[in-house]
Amino acid sequence: MLLKYLPIATQQKKLLEKLPASGAYPKALKTYLETPLPDKNTPIEEVEFLALDFETTGLDAKKEAILSIGYIVIQQQRILLKEKGHFVVKVNRPISDESIAIHKITEDRAALGDHIHQLLPRLLEKMAGKVLLVHYAAIEKTFLNNICKQLYGMTLPLLMVDTLAIEQKYLQRTQQVITAHQLRLFNLRKHYGLPRYHAHNALEDALATAELFLAQVQSRQGRQNMQANVTHSTGLQLGDVLL
Repeated sequence: MLLKYLPIATQQKKLLEKLPASGAYPKALKTYLETPLPDKNTPIEEVEFLALDFETTGLDAKKEAILSIGYIVIQQQRILLKEKGHFVVKVNRPISDESIAIHKITEDRAALGDHIHQLLPRLLEKMAGKVLLVHYAAIEKTFLNNICKQLYGMTLPLLMVDTLAIEQKYLQRTQQVITAHQLRLFNLRKHYGLPRYHAHNALEDALATAELFLAQVQSRQGRQNMQANVTHSTGLQLGDVLL
């Protein structure tokens, strides 16, 4: 059986067993694999999330590079502003004018950053025991998997929640028409009455995603309460929102 089809705790255990005895790997990698991830039946309010955003030079993880990384922690359905990080990545390639215009990261600015092999262990430390929260998982998941494969020879077992997928599934389930650009981050934030932030900044997009997720959770809990004719939260479980 392929590793990805095994329970996530089993995946972590098997990858731990594959780590070289020499210890020729970052301590953060071992820590990530040793730290249990929450069960899908865990109530949402008990789950610790890491809202994560990568700004990249393009969409193809095999050809393009990560320009910056932003993250922020959600604990007990509260955003912890002190638990945030924003890093510019040093890339060994020219950055196109189009990318500079979008992300505002010039080659001079990128040259002052750290290489991804230095930043990834710091990110893994924050990821340990947490569920990743993203908007449009194809970016963060594929780039993270690709980098881990390059640096460590493995892809990591991940639990991931995608705010775009949450909304898409809800609209499909309620047989609503999905219009062009409706599922973009800033359009969904507007729909939930959230203020608009500057796009294409990794930390701001991570924060924007965290706020959107909490609004989605609150909205769905409210609908559950109305359907159950109760005045208190019935609660959602992690499995209700996982990819």
